[in-house]
Amino acid sequence: MARYYDVIVVGSGIAGLSFALKVAEAGRKVGIITKKNSAESNTNYAQGGIAAVTSQTDDVEMHVADTLDAGDGLCDEAAVREILRDGPASIEELVQRGVDFSQLGDGRVSLGKEGGHSKRRILHVRDVTGKAIEEALLHAIEKSETIETLEHFFAMDLITPLKVPGCDADELGSNRVLGLFALNTQEDRVETFGAGAVLLATGGIGQIYQYTTNPYIATGDGIAMAHRAGVEVQNMEFVQFHPTAFYTKDSDRFLISEAVRGEGAILRNMKGEAFMGRYDARKDLALRDIVARAIDSEMKLSGARHVWLDTRGIELEVLQDRFPNIYAYCQSRGISPDTEMIPVVPAAHYLCGGVKTNLNSETSLPGLYACGEVACTGLHGANRLASNSLLEAVVMANRGAKAVVRYLDSVHSREVDLPVWKDGDFRDSDERVVLLHNWDEVKRTMWDYVGIVRTKKRLERARTRIQTLEREINEYYWNFKVDESLLELRNMILVAATVIDCALQRQESRGLHYILDYPEKSADFGNSCAKRAFLK
Repeated sequence: MARYYDVIVVGSGIAGLSFALKVAEAGRKVGIITKKNSAESNTNYAQGGIAAVTSQTDDVEMHVADTLDAGDGLCDEAAVREILRDGPASIEELVQRGVDFSQLGDGRVSLGKEGGHSKRRILHVRDVTGKAIEEALLHAIEKSETIETLEHFFAMDLITPLKVPGCDADELGSNRVLGLFALNTQEDRVETFGAGAVLLATGGIGQIYQYTTNPYIATGDGIAMAHRAGVEVQNMEFVQFHPTAFYTKDSDRFLISEAVRGEGAILRNMKGEAFMGRYDARKDLALRDIVARAIDSEMKLSGARHVWLDTRGIELEVLQDRFPNIYAYCQSRGISPDTEMIPVVPAAHYLCGGVKTNLNSETSLPGLYACGEVACTGLHGANRLASNSLLEAVVMANRGAKAVVRYLDSVHSREVDLPVWKDGDFRDSDERVVLLHNWDEVKRTMWDYVGIVRTKKRLERARTRIQTLEREINEYYWNFKVDESLLELRNMILVAATVIDCALQRQESRGLHYILDYPEKSADFGNSCAKRAFLK
């Protein structure tokens, strides 16, 4: 028996929660599906803040210019203008929801500065901005009578008329979303959910890389679901590597916010030299792609495993008050940032591509919406400007919520008997250990061959390895009972394949995609499109 909602939201970050609240306030019944606890999301780990024009010394046109410069010629200028124009109103809504942005002693909002921004415009709650926003939105969700949150449900695949026996897409008005299958991980069974519309708000893909600032949930689930359903996915080659993650010998990569450099921290190589001036006139506040490549170059020149972030010039009071989380983490690792330099390296951080949407968060499949990092609106182009992501998420959630209400009012709502999931014949396998090996191989392959600096030969090697893994996971998926690790690996492999596919299409270097075979920009390349992978 299927469960039915007006709208199903997959994911519980700033995009999904904002969207759910708006739709519920319009009188619709909303189900939020999240594969872990509702507070576990990429939003919860966002340190730096949210970029918006709130100062009289700033204006939207300056923000637009900075965003277009960062996007390196691939931003959709209309999308940039509309999203940034809606920014101040969205900030006010967050304040009304209870987000208490940090203030200066005189009562003005404290504005930080990050790489690529010509003005101080980063609103923040010290260095835990994402966590503060997440908590405020979750509190509002708890008070809603028309939102149901389902934790520990793993969304697997979308249901369209093509997957319903005897269902005619033409009869329903179009090939559209009817619901989805989700694995109840606590009861170990797949359930069917029906809905008039589905929002994908599943975050990013960082876990396909060996080293990432993303939480372990960031396995590209929403992008994989959309891609399997034939929805347009684009610009997957533009993976942003954050320049400054705390270096450790294990795979843990704690983010050291770019805002630290905005307050005066300096990158130094192993000789103690401040090297960024050799790479860009903006020095330590250059765009992230430039800083990440500069660090990569310095590490290769010296053979070092990291560079240094020198925070000794920042007053101790500022470090402790503005960056309490970062300060505490460094101390837990034996580093006192006021007297010692911090070892840092780049790590996979943010995807600038994703499921293609318009400015109403609509995808190419009617009834399917996408918002946040999972989506590609055209705002980021080839490289995201720092702290534009949280702003995009809340603005597009608001716009998408209005669009989905209009859609539900217009769509033919005849109830459809949805299918029951049929699982594989085998529950366990003696070869299950192979899945863990495959998981590691995906992450190592992407880190070694599809990283900050690429070559055509390395990309082709990566494609060959990932295609082999695709065939293996496809066999497992149809023959064995599904579980969370199998589903995540299946999604990671598909997403890795789309990143490689898009990277091979782009025979130029632009933004986050730097390939030694084609070091210059070319006018022949616009947005890339991920081809439909053979994995079903």
